[in-house]
Amino acid sequence: MGQKQPQLSSVDPVWESIQAEGQAIIAGEPAMAGVVYGTVLHHKSLESALAYRISQKLASGDMSESVLNEVCVEAFRDAPELGQAARADIVAVLDRDPACHRSIQPLLYFKGFQAVQAYRVAHWLWLKGRKDMAYFIQMRCSEVFGIDIHPGAVIGKGLMIDHAHSIVIGETAVVGDNVSMLHSVTLGGTGKEDDDRHPKIGNGVLLGAGAKVLGNIHVGHCSRIAAGSVVLSDVPPCKTVAGVPAKVVGEAGCDQPSHEMDQLLNG
Repeated sequence: MGQKQPQLSSVDPVWESIQAEGQAIIAGEPAMAGVVYGTVLHHKSLESALAYRISQKLASGDMSESVLNEVCVEAFRDAPELGQAARADIVAVLDRDPACHRSIQPLLYFKGFQAVQAYRVAHWLWLKGRKDMAYFIQMRCSEVFGIDIHPGAVIGKGLMIDHAHSIVIGETAVVGDNVSMLHSVTLGGTGKEDDDRHPKIGNGVLLGAGAKVLGNIHVGHCSRIAAGSVVLSDVPPCKTVAGVPAKVVGEAGCDQPSHEMDQLLNG
């Protein structure tokens, strides 16, 4: 009889980094042991840690942490792409946010990352027809994080939201992969339409602080929306727009604006 071949263990560098960083935190600051063990070291996977963190943050007198945890665990088990997107989001934050120095920071401390992962669970519920639970998670994210993402919105992976105060993303909005946005960004309607009424944001777009993109318009891939701009019409790919209302003021300035995070209007 031939020998049984050993099973290859799965490789998860993001989760392995988070675990190692958790151990380092405890070594340097023992008072953090409860937080780190509860959020990271007690869990066997990033998905389990995310389910715990989301449910811990969003629990209230209306719904217990255990019920929310069951919902999150079910979502991550049914839809592996949720965990894949979370890993891409962690890598994006680590790569683009100069205040992020370790993979563990978004999971422990960054409300933008936490809110996006909760949205991803809510979106899974929305697609399953469990809209009331999805609405509940949306409500709690708004109350806890100050971020309002409708569970019907479609958001790609590799999203980085910096600071994350007052982010609003409407029901029919679509956000591509590898997008970066800063605080007070609104992807909203104009108040005139009932159906498909929110913006469609291409891949690799940078949305500056306070940018408002309104209506069923398209923002082309790898474009830049300057801080404080109000965008009311389509934006071509690889351009920079600025102003109220926003107009094209130059090229995007680089191949990947969302990675470079350059908000200067220098062409």
